[in-house]
Amino acid sequence: MILIKDEEEMRGFFITFEGIEGAGKSTQSKMLYEYLIKNGKNAVLTREPGGTDLGKKIREILLNPSKEIFPPVAELMLYEADRNIHVHNIIKPYLNRGFYVISDRFTDSTLAYQGYARGIDIELVERLNDIASEGIKPDITFIIDIPVEEGMKRIHRYREKDRIEQEGVDFHKRLREGFLRIAQKERERVVLLDGRKDKEIIFNEILEILRKRDII
Repeated sequence: MILIKDEEEMRGFFITFEGIEGAGKSTQSKMLYEYLIKNGKNAVLTREPGGTDLGKKIREILLNPSKEIFPPVAELMLYEADRNIHVHNIIKPYLNRGFYVISDRFTDSTLAYQGYARGIDIELVERLNDIASEGIKPDITFIIDIPVEEGMKRIHRYREKDRIEQEGVDFHKRLREGFLRIAQKERERVVLLDGRKDKEIIFNEILEILRKRDII
């Protein structure tokens, strides 16, 4: 199998945010993006799925409730298709221009959702992640952790649940455990944060870590 590699040097920083439903990752990713822009940095805020025009169509398929059977493998393939389109249209181009690329979810979500929560073979998910991302890995990943019950309360409070959010409590517990395993395995790259804290406290922790690692 031949994979197309980009020969340009990637000069920017790739920062990803992960977590279970309702953890607050979208809030923190947006806060970081706004902070960087305010301080004169070149930054782009994106997400998976749905970071591109094609990706938005894939996101609609993935998240809209359906009466049809949606097999886990089909779900996995759609996420990976979205990712490869995302890498080529957003992530690589902006990194090569020296931008901070902040993504609300990336490969860790696929590993947690489709691997640990859905039960698809972990090595298979990792291999497909590597193919779809073309080997691109985040410089740092923040996993925001909260108890499943708290996450579900937040979702119910603010919006109507999508197809994934409608999964049962056991699914979301497996999901959380998956993220915790990833954090334990990838300690150099992944930072685990307590999502129960006030959002400003969490954000200040993020800034402190990024400064210590000379990322900002």
